[in-house]
Amino acid sequence: MAGKKVLIVDDDVKTVELVKLYLKRDGYKVLTAYDGVEALRLAREGHPDLIVLDLMLPDIDGLEVCRTLRGESDVSIIMLTARTTDEDKLAGLELGADDYVTKPFSPRELAARVRAVLRRLPGERGPAEIKRGELTVDFVKHKAFLAGKALKLSPTEFKLLGILAREPGRAFSRAQLIDEALGYDFVGFDRTVDVHILNLRRKLEPDPNHPEYIKTVYGVGYSFLGSE
Repeated sequence: MAGKKVLIVDDDVKTVELVKLYLKRDGYKVLTAYDGVEALRLAREGHPDLIVLDLMLPDIDGLEVCRTLRGESDVSIIMLTARTTDEDKLAGLELGADDYVTKPFSPRELAARVRAVLRRLPGERGPAEIKRGELTVDFVKHKAFLAGKALKLSPTEFKLLGILAREPGRAFSRAQLIDEALGYDFVGFDRTVDVHILNLRRKLEPDPNHPEYIKTVYGVGYSFLGSE
């Protein structure tokens, strides 16, 4: 999903910059707006794939922006709200928002929500099967095969393999892999990913000490370099 365009709309500059940092880290192109009028202009001219939209905006509030956009397009929308009642949350969803995040929020959680919403878009789930060299990852059967032989992978190992194999060459940080494979609400250490990758390499690599599929990107995390 790298290369997708996200519009961030919030009147708080620090919030916008923090969210922008996390989304750019994930490879998204980012547009920013600080009021409802600018949000509508950028949504119409910039054609974002998703909008992170604060409810409390000057000039035109987030609910009205959402209502207007829903009359014009089917762009994905995640609402940001400081309101905690079910009625306030439902108001945005009933107007057509795809999800909501309550303030104060974790930017890591929001980045995970963005990925989750974009995965629901038509054509964004990816192929049912990926082949890289002698490796086949079957997302329908939820199994991986090496030279025709099924690998005995745990659910987390399969998720990690699938995430990496879908985007060969892309360097994923440990935090990104935790979000994707374990969920943004996972409580643990980044090194947990290292343990899973170590176990995955033992099952996948002909020589785990000299991996051919899952490469370590020093200072970042891991990438998949299997050949087509």
